[in-house]
Amino acid sequence: MLTFSLALALQAAAPAPLPSDPLPGDWRDIPADELLVMTLGEGKQVVIRLAPRYAPVHVANIRKLAAAGWWDAARVYRVHDNYVVQWGDPTEKKPLPEGVVAQPPAEYDWPRYDAVTRLTRRDPYSRRTGHSADGWPLATNGKVAWIPHCYAMVGVARDLAPSTGSGGDLYAVIGHGPRHLDRNIAIVGRVLEGIEHLSALPRGTEGGLGLYKEASQHVPFVRGRLASDLSEAERPRFQYRAADNPRFAAWIKARENRQPPFFNLPAGGADICNVMPPVRRAP
Repeated sequence: MLTFSLALALQAAAPAPLPSDPLPGDWRDIPADELLVMTLGEGKQVVIRLAPRYAPVHVANIRKLAAAGWWDAARVYRVHDNYVVQWGDPTEKKPLPEGVVAQPPAEYDWPRYDAVTRLTRRDPYSRRTGHSADGWPLATNGKVAWIPHCYAMVGVARDLAPSTGSGGDLYAVIGHGPRHLDRNIAIVGRVLEGIEHLSALPRGTEGGLGLYKEASQHVPFVRGRLASDLSEAERPRFQYRAADNPRFAAWIKARENRQPPFFNLPAGGADICNVMPPVRRAP
């Protein structure tokens, strides 16, 4: 049993709440059918949140591919240092499951910018950046909007235009955000957990593109499924932090102006890729 003096000491030591601290209700559940669970060997998992509102046809394809077990025989065949990890069918001969659209529309941007926050500084690739209420980083040029290529974002690999990629081959960003890819490739999601299982893979050396030279170097996936198709015991549960409240605005301000004791000079702004919306495992 705590003594009165010890209880007072512990109370005094507890840090005061910050304006940027979330309330319990600021954490919202991510639907299970928006979570793609990719399993590597030794039970290593990569959990990806899908973005159906922003790339509906590509995400519909991905859901069909997962249901058909497309990635159960997939391979990581490209690991490009400071750039991307790419996986799918390295032979490019595997037929797509029935109902998958081989050439979806170019879902690289869309006409409505629905961000509820605004970063202080613009960046070289957009006029404005911010976040959707449900936890996606967004950019706009004032006419169209898009999800930027930040670390751990997942895009659809494609050939030269007019190819748009079916979704059978995907990549995840594992280096400095390649923002020059914005609006040139469909972004369909974000790795929420397990990016280390991809970013730590041996680098490829073939063709200056990070391709593995030999098929023996390919890294196999064991399974790829939507969380909604997994058993209750297997199903991961994640939450995003809602952005449509003053606490999130205070969090952005704190990210743009880091404070002492470590920081001596606040930057007064931040790149959108350094203000990625927080996510967490559901408690």
